[in-house]
Amino acid sequence: MRYLIRTIRADEWELCREIRLAALQDPVAKIAFLDTYEDAVTRSDSFWRERAEGASEGASESGGSVRQFVAEAPDGSWAGTITLLVERPSDEPRFGAPAKTDQTHIVGVYVRPEARGTGVIDALFRAGVEWSWALPEPVIGRVRLYVHEDNARAATFYRRFGFVETGERVAVPGDADALEVEYEVLRPAGDAA
Repeated sequence: MRYLIRTIRADEWELCREIRLAALQDPVAKIAFLDTYEDAVTRSDSFWRERAEGASEGASESGGSVRQFVAEAPDGSWAGTITLLVERPSDEPRFGAPAKTDQTHIVGVYVRPEARGTGVIDALFRAGVEWSWALPEPVIGRVRLYVHEDNARAATFYRRFGFVETGERVAVPGDADALEVEYEVLRPAGDAA
């Protein structure tokens, strides 16, 4: 099956909610997300509208700091998603160490089980990393993400895609005995926006 990789539109908040709730019901959700299905399902429609609006293509064009990509099937359903947050050294850190350079942070990675192994995740990551390098302002120096130390499947993909461990470790909120491991990919040398 062929998928269209694109950014979300602001009016697609119901699809954003649906795929997020599906992600939070995945068997690895407990180690893959810092959110729970029980919390997410109680959020209001206005929460999901604002979330979609803030991560949509129009928001980013006007200086927004979030972009959500989806893999859309021919029938209009979404097979997977990733979200990128722009982080600047002057920003309060959302998670992990403060930014030392302008960077994007990949979060909310999810591919439906039936689409796994089809290349959807590779296409989503290519789109997100290419978007990061193409931003005219700020010029992004690296793309980072965190993965739970027990999420071997995800860590294997990130390494295969070209991400490397930075050595940074962060305690998982609510579980001081577990760690999130930071990975990064640096802007290619000589690649200017």
